[in-house]
Amino acid sequence: MSNQKEKRCAVIILTRLDGKHVAVNEDLLVFAEQTPDTVLTMTSGHRLMVKEPLAEIIERIATFRRHATVPLVSGDVSHG
Repeated sequence: MSNQKEKRCAVIILTRLDGKHVAVNEDLLVFAEQTPDTVLTMTSGHRLMVKEPLAEIIERIATFRRHATVPLVSGDVSHG
């Protein structure tokens, strides 16, 4: 196994209004608003409407970030 850190893809899977899934890079999300549909505005200025409520998107991003910050360890680790 390589000693290099694994690069993790910063995406969350959301659902467009037509029911199709889309992977959204959460690092490129500028803001999200609920109007009543949830509208995401990306750094490119592109806007995307999704079915998930704002609170669920926030939770998915928080969950992703919690898991992304867990260090990857292989083999035995000595504490000393």
